[in-house]
Amino acid sequence: MGAQLRVYRGRIKSVKATKKITKAMELIASSRIVKAQQRVDASLPYTKALVAAVTAAASNSPGAHPLTAPASLRRRAAVCLITADRGLAGGYSTNAIKEAEGVNSYLRGDSVTPVAYLVGRKGVSYYRFREREIAAQWTGFTDQPTFEDAKAIADTLLDAFLKPVEEGGVDEIHLVYTEFVNMVVQRPVTKRLLPILVEEKKADESTGVLPLYEYEPSAESVLDGLLPQYITNVVWNALLLSAASEHAARRRAMKSATDNAEELIKSLTRLANQARQAEITQEISEIVGGADALASAK
Repeated sequence: MGAQLRVYRGRIKSVKATKKITKAMELIASSRIVKAQQRVDASLPYTKALVAAVTAAASNSPGAHPLTAPASLRRRAAVCLITADRGLAGGYSTNAIKEAEGVNSYLRGDSVTPVAYLVGRKGVSYYRFREREIAAQWTGFTDQPTFEDAKAIADTLLDAFLKPVEEGGVDEIHLVYTEFVNMVVQRPVTKRLLPILVEEKKADESTGVLPLYEYEPSAESVLDGLLPQYITNVVWNALLLSAASEHAARRRAMKSATDNAEELIKSLTRLANQARQAEITQEISEIVGGADALASAK
C-alpha cells in the first residue's frame, strides 16, 4: 500500500506542475488577445477607406486593370495558408489546413494546379511531412505579426501573379486564414486576393446619390498606386485576425487543460486518501492481531 500511495502522490505533484504551466499560458494568451483586438480595430478605418477608393477607381476605369481582369485560361493558382508557429492552440491550425485542403480539391476539380505559399510552422510541417512542394514560406511571427511581414508576403504573391505562368507564375491567388469573430468563435475563411473582385458602388442611403471622384492623371494611374497597397493591407488584416484567433484558441485550450488538471487532481486525491486509509486499516489490523497473539501466548 505504501508504494501505491507514493505513486498517487507523485502523479498529483506532476499534474499540479502541469496545471501551473497551463494556467500561466492561459493568462498570457488572455492578455495578448486584448492587444491583438486593438490592432485589428486600429486597422479598420484605413482598410475601409482603401477599399472604397479602390472600388471607386476600378468602377470608373475605362479598361480592365491587370490585377482586376480574370485570366481567360486558369492553369495555376496560389493558395496562401496562414497557420500558427506554435501548438497548444486547440484546432486552430488544423481547421485552417482543412479549409486549404478544400480549396485545393476545388481547384484540382477545375483542372487548376494549386501552388502552396505557407505562413506558420504548422502548415510548413504539414506539407513537408507529406512531401509536397512549397513555393514560399514565412515563419516566426504568426502570434505577433508586423506590417513588414505582411508587405514581404504581399510582394511575393504579387510578383507571382504578374509573372507569366510559363515562368512559374500564377493566374489567381487565394488567401486562407482564420477570422476572429469573438472570444469563442473563430472560423477559417477563404478570400480571393487576385484578381480583385470589384463590387459596384451603391448610392449613399442618406442622400441617394453616388459619390463623385476626380482622378489625376487617370483612374488607371490611381489603380496602379492603390492596388499594391490594397493587397498588402488585405494580407496585413488577415495576419492580425489570425493572430487574434490564435490567442483566443490557445486561451480556450489552456483553460480546458487547467480545468481537466483540477478534475484529475481531485480524482487522484480521492484515490490517494483511499490508499492511505487502507494502509492505516491494515496497520491497525496487524497491531490488533499481534496483541491477540501475545495475549494467547501468555
